[in-house]
Amino acid sequence: YKLAKMNLAIRGISANLGEVPADTFFKDQHPDLKADFIMANPPFNLDQWRGADELTDDPRWSGYDVPPVGNANYAWILHMVSKLSDRGVAGFVLANGSMSTNTKGEGAIRQKLIENDLVDCMIALPGQLFYTTQIPVCLWFITKNKKAEAIPGHPESNHRDRQGETLFIDARNMGSMIDRTHKELTGDDIAEIARTYHAWRGEAKDGEYEDKPGYCKAATLDDIKANDYVLTPGRYVGAAEIEDDGIPFEEKMAELTQKLYKQMEEAEKLDAVIRENLAGMGYVR
Repeated sequence: YKLAKMNLAIRGISANLGEVPADTFFKDQHPDLKADFIMANPPFNLDQWRGADELTDDPRWSGYDVPPVGNANYAWILHMVSKLSDRGVAGFVLANGSMSTNTKGEGAIRQKLIENDLVDCMIALPGQLFYTTQIPVCLWFITKNKKAEAIPGHPESNHRDRQGETLFIDARNMGSMIDRTHKELTGDDIAEIARTYHAWRGEAKDGEYEDKPGYCKAATLDDIKANDYVLTPGRYVGAAEIEDDGIPFEEKMAELTQKLYKQMEEAEKLDAVIRENLAGMGYVR
C-alpha cells in the first residue's frame, strides 16, 4: 500500500487508493465508483480468494453466477464491469485460460458477458513477454456502449455501431526476442494492433478495417455462440493466406523430388561412414 502510494507520488500521479490497506474483494473502498476507463493487470489465476464461500450475495456479481473459489479471474472481470460507467471501457490482461475455461461456472459467466454484448475485442499475445511468467496471455477489452458515438472535440475518433460484433486479433506471432528467454513487442507491432482495433471501431484516421486471415476477424454473436462461447482468437481468425509464388505445381514438385533424392543419397553415404567408424571401434553387427 505504501509502496504503491510512493510509486504514484514520485511520478506526480494523484490517486485514491482508499483510506486503509485492504482487500479489493472483501473491503471495496470505492463502492460508488463509475469509471469511463479502466486499465488493469490483476493477479493471474488467484486461487485463495475465498469468494464463492463468503461473497455469495455481493452486488458486483448481480446478474451473473458467483465466481468460483479456486480462481479469481472472473471475479476480477465482474468487479471491473461493475465499476464501468454507461459509456465506460475496460482493458486488462489475463491468462489465456480465461478465454475458454468452463470450470465451476466460469463458462456460464463468460456466456452471459457475451450475450450482454460487453466483449469488444480479444487479443492473443505471445508468450515470454513478462519477467515473472513465460506463459502467453491475452488482452480483454470490455465496453458498456457499442453504439455509434461521436466524441466531442474529436471528430476523427467517432465510433461506428458495433452492436453484436466482437473483434478478434491473433498477435501470437508478433514480437522479437530481446534475450534467450524474453520477447518484446516492437513499436510497430503495438501500432499495428492499435490501428486494427481503432479502424474496426470506425475511427477514420486509422483507415478502413478488413478481416485478415491468420490475424484479425470481426465476428458476430452467432459466430461466438457456434464456438461454444470460447473467446480464443485462433478459433476465428483462421489460417494466414499463403502467397502464390507463380511457380506451377508440377515444376515445384519435380524440383522438390530431385532435392529429396539428393538428400537420400547423402544420407546413405553418411550411414556408410558411421558403420565404418563403428566397425573400427570393434562394434560389428
